[in-house]
Amino acid sequence: MARRRRHEDHDNHEAWAIPYGDLVTLLLAFFVVMYAMSSVNEGKYRVLSDSLTEAFHGTPHSTQPLEIGAARAPPAEQLPLTQVNRMITGALPIHRASRTAMPAPLGTAPSPARAAASPAAPPGRTAGNAAGGKLDQVAEDVSNAMAALIASGQVRVHRSENSVVVDISTDILFGSGVAQLSPAAKLALARLAGALKPWPNAIRVEGHTDDRPIATAAFPSNWELSAARAAGVVHLFMDHGVAPQRLAVMGFGEYRPAMPNSTASGRNANRRVEVVVLGRDGPGEGRP
Repeated sequence: MARRRRHEDHDNHEAWAIPYGDLVTLLLAFFVVMYAMSSVNEGKYRVLSDSLTEAFHGTPHSTQPLEIGAARAPPAEQLPLTQVNRMITGALPIHRASRTAMPAPLGTAPSPARAAASPAAPPGRTAGNAAGGKLDQVAEDVSNAMAALIASGQVRVHRSENSVVVDISTDILFGSGVAQLSPAAKLALARLAGALKPWPNAIRVEGHTDDRPIATAAFPSNWELSAARAAGVVHLFMDHGVAPQRLAVMGFGEYRPAMPNSTASGRNANRRVEVVVLGRDGPGEGRP
């Protein structure tokens, strides 16, 4: 009897600590896994998703990237949207144009039905004289269309020997770190598209940024951001009747600054989209 009492005196009354410690460890592992799942690497996730889709269902049909956890860049200096609207609505009225018919391939004559459906070129604006020395008239049409924004300093039109360059500050086109056109920007660019549509000249749209880095799921660097912004302008031109064969997209990132990036005004000048109207026809446009 005494021997049994001594055995009970040595029982461990803290045995509960072992399962409690296991429970805490499991909870910690659970929250670590949840945190890891909440910070998905977009590139690796897309590769894994495409690989699984191709393995089970064949080649994936979607080419759109998954934008997961996109972070915004620091806010940039922008004009208030109401001020931009006032500047734009003070200009000439705009006539929304529908898409034009696709031009015939090189070396082939357009069909009679397509020729009848295509709008006639304005007097004096044939392919020959537009490509051979009418850049002054192109610059005049563009200046008239963008007069309000030119007066405010947000748009500049330059005439060189072989081109007309329309320099547009991206602060009136896009928000910080995004490539989606604002409603006010669409109105301004629609005016520009209406001025460029009658001419056959090739058009190159160039995107530029300042030197502040960006690293989001959608835009890993300023290369992608500048190219996406230029592409957004090109899509709007197409929607307003500018033939896609005339258009080209280029993204220069921060590597062709117009001014030093050491000041706010310099960075503002470097965040721009340039629409370059070349002194030649686009492919399939204005050719005999």
